Amino acid sequence: MTATAVTKWKYISLRLQYSAKSKIELAVRLEGKNVSQFTIASALERAEKTIQEHEVMALGARESEIFFHALAKPVRFNKALREALESHNHIMSK
Repeated sequence: MTATAVTKWKYISLRLQYSAKSKIELAVRLEGKNVSQFTIASALERAEKTIQEHEVMALGARESEIFFHALAKPVRFNKALREALESHNHIMSK
């Protein structure tokens, strides 16, 4: 028996003001897309930007040196570090 790919679709329903809907519809016409294509492309672009901003850190030369020296030191788990890790794990598990 061969396995077939099953596409699962999820839906998002939006309530928005008439002016916002009109603006989106104008943009849709200008780009020659439909509302779903435009909304998905826009949301994914923003999602990627948001993820990039939260996951990527750019450091200058001095900050890089401080960071790498900190990595070379043994970690001491104090209360603040434990709380920060718990908070991070809570946010990332949603």
